Amino acid sequence: MSYVYAVLGFAALIVLHEAGHFVAAKAVGMRVERFSLFFGPMWIKRTIGETEYGIATIPLGGYVKITGMTPNEVYESPEIEARGYYNQPVWKRIVVIAAGPAVNLVVALVLIWGFYLANNHYELTSNGQNYVSTTTIGGIVQHSPAAGALKLGDVLVSVDGVHGGTAALENQIRTHECAGGSRKNGCEAATPATLVIRRDGVTRTIKIRPRYSTSARKPLIGFDFDPKPFADGLGFSIRYGASDLWDETKATVSTLAQVFRSKDRKKLSGIVGAYEVTQQSFNEGTSMAVRILALISLSLGLVNLFPFLPLDGGHIFWAIVEKVRGRRVSWATMEKASIVGFVLVAALVIIGLSNNLTHPPHLQ
Repeated sequence: MSYVYAVLGFAALIVLHEAGHFVAAKAVGMRVERFSLFFGPMWIKRTIGETEYGIATIPLGGYVKITGMTPNEVYESPEIEARGYYNQPVWKRIVVIAAGPAVNLVVALVLIWGFYLANNHYELTSNGQNYVSTTTIGGIVQHSPAAGALKLGDVLVSVDGVHGGTAALENQIRTHECAGGSRKNGCEAATPATLVIRRDGVTRTIKIRPRYSTSARKPLIGFDFDPKPFADGLGFSIRYGASDLWDETKATVSTLAQVFRSKDRKKLSGIVGAYEVTQQSFNEGTSMAVRILALISLSLGLVNLFPFLPLDGGHIFWAIVEKVRGRRVSWATMEKASIVGFVLVAALVIIGLSNNLTHPPHLQ
């Protein structure tokens, strides 16, 4: 059943994205010809007003057709032509296009807040007190790289210049792999991690080489963060959920740079990897799946905002260019520029798929 849930989760995120475009287009007066749940030929359909609604055969995503989004369209009447997408003011076009990614970002916030609120990323002590991890060192493993270098009470400020919450710091430590990508238990990282700590009010810089742990399936330094009381579960979920999404936002944006760095390309994962991780997360439990879906929804929203056609951000970019120029940009010009977007998207898909086939993903 986890496979079914993963498919439904992906489909729901894409449908909600398309629903954002649909609702916004209706709200600003554009003509929506069709709204389809799923892809392909529709086996159930009904026309209400000027829009045909239906359910298609391929259960992945959804489809919205707005009049006037392609060149050389033939319009049934001058009134319909006037309501076509490219005949609308720039602000309306931006609202309609931005609505899809905006829905994904809102869904990500709702899911991650719910995850933190309902799901023991703050935990209960025996007296019912909530607590949450901080960046203060609360435990050190004997004979680990941290032993002798870190002390209880040290505050971890950054790792390799990366600041943020515990998730961001731990993720950076994971980037220090053993030579040749080895995953032998206890192998030492090829490069040391640069830790900036605050000890007794004084900032210090320490270099430590993580060691790979086969049980944890990641490089570790050998310390635990110290928990602190946090009485308000709702306040915690809002604060730490937002922090979690911000860390992931920075990671998602950085994937563009990874395409051009050979040593980092292997870290990219495609739709197969995202699906596999989602499916695994349902095996781990509904709560973990909710968090994974939140992060995928966030990534879907962010990636769609990159300023390249055919992504939503490309449409927004050219609408802004038109506003600045004071006149419309030709479709031919946008088509030529869209080659960049096609190449980028194709590169991400191909590299991600290749990595999924050669290095199957797993939950950390």
